[in-house]
Amino acid sequence: MTALRLPFILMLAGVLGLAGCSVHQPVSLYQLDSGSPAQPAQSAGMAVLLGPVTVADYLQRETLLQRQPDGSLQAATDGRWAGSLSSDIDQLLLRQVAGHLDSQRVVLAPATLGFTPDVQVLLTITRLDSGESQPAILDAQWRLIDRRGQVRDNRIIHLQEQHAGGTAAQVQAQGVLLQRLAEQLSVALKPLANQPPIAEAPRKPAPKPAAPATEQEKQPKIPMASPIRTDMEVFRF
Repeated sequence: MTALRLPFILMLAGVLGLAGCSVHQPVSLYQLDSGSPAQPAQSAGMAVLLGPVTVADYLQRETLLQRQPDGSLQAATDGRWAGSLSSDIDQLLLRQVAGHLDSQRVVLAPATLGFTPDVQVLLTITRLDSGESQPAILDAQWRLIDRRGQVRDNRIIHLQEQHAGGTAAQVQAQGVLLQRLAEQLSVALKPLANQPPIAEAPRKPAPKPAAPATEQEKQPKIPMASPIRTDMEVFRF
């Protein structure tokens, strides 16, 4: 009886060992490729407030999603994002825009107290994904608000990048799309660097103080007596 149980136990241990190996397979972690942005040198360059940058809800997770041929999304089994994808997008755009504008005065929203931007960028990213047989696609929209609060540019962007098919190649292609977005955004920002200063509103003149009253004006005025007319007649005898 014991001899019959021994092969079964060995077989069960082997199955559990294989299952354990499959569960603990290492998963690759990925970050977006920021490229090689130029280091900005001007400390008094164009002041840009980048953000808020709104990212689609389905991208706000650590799961790396794969676009399927039928349009559906599935979680990748061989990799995930190393951290917050939204934060990676913010930092990539910040470095790229600052490099293209050669300005150290590009900051992420919310701005610190006392920072007055020449222009604010409101950016919405509605799609950023790819698949093994699907190209990397980026859909976004930006609005540029000048220092007077007026919308100077409103643009809808659709970008597409082919890749080799692997997960690493897909992540690299998505980073390239964001780099292209930052380049186009910088081109739209540059004409707003030389805005005329905001003219101050003219101040109303202060009211003149009233002149002091003269001695004659200080004396009380006596009302003039007016004759009283009646309809009575006077008879003399």
